[in-house]
Amino acid sequence: MYHVLICDDEKDIVSAIKIYLSSDGYEIFCAYNGCEALEILQREEIHLVLLDIMMPVMDGIQTLTKIREFSNVPVLFLSAKSEDTDKVLGLNIGADDYITKPFNPVELQARVRSNLRRFMMLGSRENKPDKLVLGGIELDDRSKQVLLDGVEVSLTPTEYDILHFLMQHPGTVYSPKQIYREVWKDNPLGTENLVAVHIRHLREKIEYNPAEPRYLKAVWGHGYKMEANKQ
Repeated sequence: MYHVLICDDEKDIVSAIKIYLSSDGYEIFCAYNGCEALEILQREEIHLVLLDIMMPVMDGIQTLTKIREFSNVPVLFLSAKSEDTDKVLGLNIGADDYITKPFNPVELQARVRSNLRRFMMLGSRENKPDKLVLGGIELDDRSKQVLLDGVEVSLTPTEYDILHFLMQHPGTVYSPKQIYREVWKDNPLGTENLVAVHIRHLREKIEYNPAEPRYLKAVWGHGYKMEANKQ
């Protein structure tokens, strides 16, 4: 059974989400500010976090920063439409996805299933090379370690999955929708900006000059590719 933590200062929203997700068989933990969420994460095995941005005591941005100091658990932001700037900031510091309030229960359930499935599959890939090498980038899928010129790079699960997918197909261009479908294992409806933010953040970690990338290239109007045989 998967354990899902819901953190929102609006108790009605927490109660509604708990009803939706409990029907899918998840065990639900509830918090109403960031401090409570961190306490639960420290003592319980949590597989996914739904995290509101605007909260008292400790907001979602501060909470996510603290979470990423000790955990790569998938984090989905719950955000109002007026919080676009905070939403992008959250993706930049390690959020995996976001859901805009008011949300559709079916979409919420689908996003949770997709992120859980992707996170749990990190340790169970089959019939794929354990180690991928492209220029100075080495990806060891058994240890989930990524090295850039011999130095370890810390990636979120989403960044790792995107890099792993593109490194398996060097030189092939994939659109944002194709990347979303392969990485999130979900229908890519309105997901171009989400993929672009993760690509930008990944570049900041694997490129010495993200403005002039050696490896992760954009093909304007088409998508992204890992440059093959780059030395």
